Amino acid sequence: MHAARPADDDPTDPLSHALHLQAQDLPALVASALAAGRVRLAFQPVVMADDPARIAFHEGFVRLVDPAGRLLPAASFIAGVQDRAEGRDIDTAALRLGLAALRDNPALRLAINMSARSIGDDGWRAALDDGLAAAPDTGARLILEISESSAMTLPEIVARFMAAMQPQGISFALDDFGDGFLSFRHLRDFYFDMVKIAPGFVQGIDTSPDNQVVVEALVAVARQFGMFTIAEGVETAADRDRLARMGVDCLQGYLFGRPRPAP
Repeated sequence: MHAARPADDDPTDPLSHALHLQAQDLPALVASALAAGRVRLAFQPVVMADDPARIAFHEGFVRLVDPAGRLLPAASFIAGVQDRAEGRDIDTAALRLGLAALRDNPALRLAINMSARSIGDDGWRAALDDGLAAAPDTGARLILEISESSAMTLPEIVARFMAAMQPQGISFALDDFGDGFLSFRHLRDFYFDMVKIAPGFVQGIDTSPDNQVVVEALVAVARQFGMFTIAEGVETAADRDRLARMGVDCLQGYLFGRPRPAP
């Protein structure tokens, strides 16, 4: 799933954690957590590049709680279920939790990850429709993130869905922008509101002329299409300052805070 990225993954003991999960039946582990309601969101701030003290919005990362009470980041389990029904169920649970957080906190703006396959899932669509019907104002504070790779699995369906939802105030973010799945010409068809530049181009950018050239190009393309830019994976002050000078709009990464239980 789209939610699984290295910046999202923060196990206490990576080796024992990985060995533990290798021994699990991941679909069964996920199904058990879903049935027991052991699904949580962890909230990471996304800050304004020109004023990092100001939070633009948060991203909600899905977590499972295993039977021993350990929080499992998406990177630990999602590969085993992303093409199965459990993957759609994880998307649905994350969306319901995100919409509940928006209802409970009127000042919150929140990004939730989704996949192209979830658009056709009855449970996920019901969660979205029910959430918007119960609190219509939440649409203007909801951002749905979809990765380049996921968007290109069903591009026409994704584009139609975005066109139907944007009039309700929902914004859409293209995750991992620049990773190569989505050609620039497709941006004209999707009309994303914002793009999130992949961490591989962001980390170490202050001393990497190659990354600087790539990010400058991505920022220029985003501006041409009227899209907001967010740099993911920012971990140093030097990279923060370089990205701000390059005109990136927002920054996200451990430098500004790790995912936490509450926004």
